[in-house]
Amino acid sequence: MLRNRVKELRARHSYSQSDLGKLVGATRQTIGMIEKGDYAPSVLLALKIAKALKVDLEEVFWIEGEDEE
Repeated sequence: MLRNRVKELRARHSYSQSDLGKLVGATRQTIGMIEKGDYAPSVLLALKIAKALKVDLEEVFWIEGEDEE
């Protein structure tokens, strides 16, 4: 299952869901669904979110239960 820290990282930048959505070309509803884990973003959208939040992709999204190397 794909997990994420979008809500936490978004709050660090004081972005609303709408603010982040505008930065990455998504709707507020899409950002909300990603935060709740109800929607897995495309690779392109995930990369855009990480860039907007100024972190590496792996700091935002990870697969639960995947062994760390």
